[in-house]
Amino acid sequence: MATTRRATKRKKLTKKPARSIRESDKDRSSRSKKILKGLHKLYPEAECALTHKSALQLLVSTILSAQCTDVRVNMVTPALFKRYKTAKDFANADQKDVEKLIQSTGFYRNKAKNIIGAGRVMTEKFGGKVPDTMDELLELPGVARKTANVILGTWFGKNEGFVVDTHIGRLAHRLHLTWRSRDSKDAVKIERDLMEVFPQKEWAYTGHALIWHGRQVCSARKPDCENCTLKALCPSAFSFD
Repeated sequence: MATTRRATKRKKLTKKPARSIRESDKDRSSRSKKILKGLHKLYPEAECALTHKSALQLLVSTILSAQCTDVRVNMVTPALFKRYKTAKDFANADQKDVEKLIQSTGFYRNKAKNIIGAGRVMTEKFGGKVPDTMDELLELPGVARKTANVILGTWFGKNEGFVVDTHIGRLAHRLHLTWRSRDSKDAVKIERDLMEVFPQKEWAYTGHALIWHGRQVCSARKPDCENCTLKALCPSAFSFD
């Protein structure tokens, strides 16, 4: 007997053409300064949403955050950090045990493998400490440039690059702060452009603030343009149904 399925219809977010914008480097720089000023006013205390008390905890949390919300990561890490307190603890951890603790974050087998591997590299090569340079961080399993930027900017106060996650990629395009990238997932080119339009000392803060704005106002499915205080600076404002 044949069965029928009722398709669930979802209202898709449609995008109207954004306001045409052609601006010089000088005009873009001026607009980005106003955007940064607006972000400071909106989110004066913007910081990393991952709960952590050390560079090691931030490293592990950032690895866990791949394809997972920060809220979920923060639910998982208290039990994880209670059991594993040092890089050596993670290096000697049983993978099945780590997998069980982090399973709800998704891709848990690979994440557990990377966390244990990072613990071993830190123990064997960096004296059990989280390294504080880009090149050294990239030697750790599970650490790519985005993760390294989070750790350097958030914990060590070193602005060597600009974090580009899904929120920042989306806002960079909507605010027309990137001109080299193909789309919101073109992280390498988006990072390069954002590094040009914002002052280096502000890179870590700006990244956190854009993420907050992306979560609270300029969401992927339903941006709240009406109540966005940056709308006068955004070429994409009111271009979504």
